[in-house]
Amino acid sequence: MQQASKDPLHGKTLEFILTTLVAHFGWEHLGELIRINCFNSNPSIPSSLKFLRKTPWARKKVEDLYVSMNF
Repeated sequence: MQQASKDPLHGKTLEFILTTLVAHFGWEHLGELIRINCFNSNPSIPSSLKFLRKTPWARKKVEDLYVSMNF
């Protein structure tokens, strides 16, 4: 029998997490919660994903916000 992962991010892609947060908060509020330029200046999912994949500290902030929201 397989044991379920206790990691709340298990099986969630960064794109899914970001899309969920944008749908819940909108770009403007998300940019207030996490102060990174890709959320505040001409935001889009592709450009934000590119930045987050290259920037571990920013990705962690996004993942932490997602976990704290208990989606």
